[in-house]
Amino acid sequence: MPQIKVFDTTLRDGEQSPGVNLNQLEKLEIAKQLERFGVDIMEAGFPASSQGDFEGVRKIAQTIKNASVTGLARAKKSDIDTAWEALKDAVEPRLHIFLATSPIHMTYKLKKTPEEVIQTAVEMVSYARQKFPQVEWSAEDASRSDLDFLAKIIEKVIDAGATVINLPDTVGYTTPEEYGHLFRYMKDTVPNIDKVTLSAHCHDDLGMAVANSIAALENGAGQVEGTINGIGERAGNAALEEIAVALNIRNDKYPFITNLVLKEIKRTSDLVSKLTGMAVPANKAVVGRNAFAHESGIHQDGVLKNAATYEIITPALVGVQSNDLILGKHSGRHAFKDKIEKLGFQLADEKLTAAFQAFKKLTDRKKEVTDDDLFSILTEIQTDVASIKKYVLQAFQVQYGSSNLPTATVALTTPEGTRVETACTGQGSVEALYNTLEALVKEKVHLTDYQLNSIGQGRDALAEAHIKMTVNGTPVNGRGTAQDVLEASANAFLNAINRAFLLTNQSAVKETAQM
Repeated sequence: MPQIKVFDTTLRDGEQSPGVNLNQLEKLEIAKQLERFGVDIMEAGFPASSQGDFEGVRKIAQTIKNASVTGLARAKKSDIDTAWEALKDAVEPRLHIFLATSPIHMTYKLKKTPEEVIQTAVEMVSYARQKFPQVEWSAEDASRSDLDFLAKIIEKVIDAGATVINLPDTVGYTTPEEYGHLFRYMKDTVPNIDKVTLSAHCHDDLGMAVANSIAALENGAGQVEGTINGIGERAGNAALEEIAVALNIRNDKYPFITNLVLKEIKRTSDLVSKLTGMAVPANKAVVGRNAFAHESGIHQDGVLKNAATYEIITPALVGVQSNDLILGKHSGRHAFKDKIEKLGFQLADEKLTAAFQAFKKLTDRKKEVTDDDLFSILTEIQTDVASIKKYVLQAFQVQYGSSNLPTATVALTTPEGTRVETACTGQGSVEALYNTLEALVKEKVHLTDYQLNSIGQGRDALAEAHIKMTVNGTPVNGRGTAQDVLEASANAFLNAINRAFLLTNQSAVKETAQM
């Protein structure tokens, strides 16, 4: 069966989702999980876009050992040089360079003739191969490009040294039949096409990203690109977990294999959802919480008699496990450390101590501590940047009644170490709390989105709040977890404010790369 390479772009294209801002520790944590998931190539970012992205890509390149780490670059020598500095310590440094090839992009965006585009592509690929052993060249907006011109430029960049040719459906416009034909045409027309791997990169604007990606595989693509949970700009990218499970369940139809570890799907999905603040829809294929729920009486009866009647994907296949009691209030540090290592976390001593203290605090208030609870605690500890100056919640109180005006009193410690306190009202408890927090912080904030979810089930389940806001005009997201929904909401608000400090000294020249 043909071996398909999996190219994950969650950390680059996925992070371009509106409102998503990952710090370096969060990107590194996702990268380590992608490595466990078994992706062959991970696109760690766009090094030339900002100093923060550069540092994040470099740290991932220095850490990941079982996958090829790549970075995106425009067809500019400066981008290529910057990417090399970020990626040179990787086990297999790789560059992903893109240039538009459709008439509308060449005319209105690049303002170049087709001949000038070919010349630029050849020169930049040739230059990149002087540094990188692997160079992927992407024909931006390939699905709306002239096929004969596309074949011509592909032949030229292969001669210049490209090792992978990517044909993106940049705006999610094409259909499976058309996209499959695009790949078959290049396989049949480009004389040196056997020297490279063809790659498919699809967006989901018309809801066909996964179907288009599989059509490309059926017609000669040897690599497929996408993101976890299908996140990405606009309607997102092809969801890698959906492609992986489709190839597994329908291997009678699609005779392809990958290196993906399917039992890591749920954990990978949960981590990306938590750190990006992008909740997975309940009816999302493969990883949505309703994927294995059967409400209809007829369905329930069938599943109880034989799960295969309505369940084509078993929960265990994608790593969905029962959440039985795993640790209790009498569990010691050694048992706790052993458990978190089984969950895939490696914590330094300082963070292990902080995680154990948070666990012990939770056992005093919650009877059953589940894997989901631990996952939430450990993710917060692992991705926390302790060195930055922070606002710290010292105490809060909310007075609420059906006939009274909600009032919140909050005490904070400022980044300068000063304790401040005030009280404000609002039309509801959360609004009163947020009005008070806003009055205490120096930054100018504007809340744009607020979401509240439960972690697990039961009345003692942890609450998780996700918010999006602008802090001094900079968009950031924040998250907070607690047993009390108001405390979780306060934690999310301050987390967003504190995350803004990470962006203060980073360049704001980031250019969104449409691919």
